[in-house]
Amino acid sequence: MPSVMGLLEERERAARQRVEALQAELREAEAACERFVIARETVAEVLAEPRGGEEVPPVVEVGGRPARIAAAAPSSVVPVWRDGLVPAVLAPDYGRLMDVLAGGSRPSGEAMDCRQLAVAIGLEPVPAKVEGVRSKVKRLVARGWLAEDRPGMFRLVAGRAGGS
Repeated sequence: MPSVMGLLEERERAARQRVEALQAELREAEAACERFVIARETVAEVLAEPRGGEEVPPVVEVGGRPARIAAAAPSSVVPVWRDGLVPAVLAPDYGRLMDVLAGGSRPSGEAMDCRQLAVAIGLEPVPAKVEGVRSKVKRLVARGWLAEDRPGMFRLVAGRAGGS
């Protein structure tokens, strides 16, 4: 019959072997993760560089410092509004929402709900489309481009429509 100490030593050895195997697996996973981070950063840098024949984006002054303002890619992040930014830096879907709220066929500054905005940009007023518009205008509100004076009613903040 095995001794208690012998059983404990055997289990300790098994646990130590498992820890070593898991540590090796962790090191491999961390290395793979680091490769993906490097690849993503490299691709972002390459995509951000102007290609031959492309126009170089204009330089504007933002917060007292020069900054390049380029048109955004369709799925890019909405920047926080600050002096010098124009709606042209927004992705096309966000820019259309800004244009609709800037005027068009109705008085400028008039608040609209998400259903009205969806119809105005040519979407069917079905729940899925209206919710997509709602998420976009909520993001624009959170980043200072739009105002939500009453729940669900969105309007352009004065001075945010120029240059779109």
